[in-house]
Amino acid sequence: MIKKILLAISSGIISGLFGAGGGLILLPAFTHLFKLNEKDARGTTIFCILPMVITAGIFYYKSNFIDLDIAIKCAIGGMIGAYIGVKILNKISDKFLRISYIIFLLYVSGRFLLS
Repeated sequence: MIKKILLAISSGIISGLFGAGGGLILLPAFTHLFKLNEKDARGTTIFCILPMVITAGIFYYKSNFIDLDIAIKCAIGGMIGAYIGVKILNKISDKFLRISYIIFLLYVSGRFLLS
């Protein structure tokens, strides 16, 4: 119980602070600490991120830190992409998911380091 609460608080802080990261913390935690399979971990992560994103979004909006034009267009594209992603998720193996996630994280990390 304590592990779950500490995980939730830390992922919420990182999500609110960096605008992302809840999934970067939760997904590995769900697969390694709580032994969920890859697909269940992803679904659980998305479900957990929703309240964090709504909460942070409200505070960012109140502080005028959101460009609504970009945000709305990106949100629409993100919903379409999420639908496609879930459909693909149902057709690929856990091993492929794990490897592709690692490659994605390495790519993003490299881009951050080089910018």
